[in-house]
Parts: sequence; C-alpha cells; structure tokens
Amino acid sequence: FITDYPVEMSPLTKMHRSKPGLTERFELMVNGKELANAYSELNDPIDQEERFVDQMKLADKGDDEAMIIDQDFLRALQYGMPPTSGIGIGIDRLVMLMTGKTFIQEVLFFPQMKPEKKMPQSTIKEWAEIGVPEDWAYVLRKAGFNLISDIREQKAQGLQQKIGEINKKYKLGYEKPSVNDIQGWIDAANK
Repeated sequence: FITDYPVEMSPLTKMHRSKPGLTERFELMVNGKELANAYSELNDPIDQEERFVDQMKLADKGDDEAMIIDQDFLRALQYGMPPTSGIGIGIDRLVMLMTGKTFIQEVLFFPQMKPEKKMPQSTIKEWAEIGVPEDWAYVLRKAGFNLISDIREQKAQGLQQKIGEINKKYKLGYEKPSVNDIQGWIDAANK
C-alpha cells in the first residue's frame, strides 16, 4: 500500500520527489492489518548534514528526541550509498499478528505510560557566562550536570575526572580543561 504523507517523519526521511511538502510512504499489510510503516530515506549527504545540524539546534532548545550528527552515516552517503527506505515493524504489531489479537491494547504491557518530565537545563550561553566552552557544556550535560547550580558543590578534581571519562568514552578528543579552569567554573557558579 503506497501513499503520500503530509509531514516529514524524521531527519532521515526524504521529501517526495514530485510533490513538495509530502514524503513518500508505504505500509506493510498482512491479513488486512498494518504491520509496519515505511518511508523512503534521504540519500543526499549535503542535505542530510544540514538536517542533522538543524536537529542539533533543536537539542540546544531542549528537545530530548533530537538526533546527533551521525558521521558514519554521512560518510556512507558520500561514498554513494544507494537509495534506501526505512521500515519500522513494531514488536507490538508483530505480536498482534502472531497471537491473532485485534486491538493493540491487548498486547501492550504498559498501555498507560506517562511521558517523562523534561529536565531543566542551563543554556549554552549561560554556561559560557561562567567560562565553560560550548563543547564542554555539552559534556557537562552528558555527565548529568544540567544546571549551572549542579556544579556548585563539586570538587574541581572530581569534576575534571567525570567529564574526562565522558570525553574518553565518546572519543570526543577535546583537550581536557585544567583543575584551575574547572575551579574557575565552580567559583563563577557560586557567585
């Protein structure tokens, strides 16, 4: 079943080749029931990188679902990755098919899940005001320090170790700030 869809589903989704504002979409139907939605995917590396950058801007505004830049994917596109499509087969729909259930609520374990509360975050500009470089502001967030006030009670050496572990784990390659630099951040946060 092929149809056109009026919104862009993700930064990976390709816009419709002849109808602006639409995406190409198809569905996998089994026994008259929708098993999966699928979308043609964007394979222009320049356009794709711009969309990833836009996603990072959304992350700066607090969007927890915003994607990070996937350099491996962009590299594959640059080498000439063929046209692709993305398909999402939900395990819940697969279980419906296998058990003969009519309604999705009959197979969901948590039908009444509540959305998570958004954590407040200091802006990158606020981090910069206490001397934290932009790259390290993201690392501090990743280490669980969402607000400037979160670092007030930290010891400089301990904070250096925590963000150093994030730097190493994610292979960021940032030059580690000195204990004195970090103490400066803490002192500024306490003013």
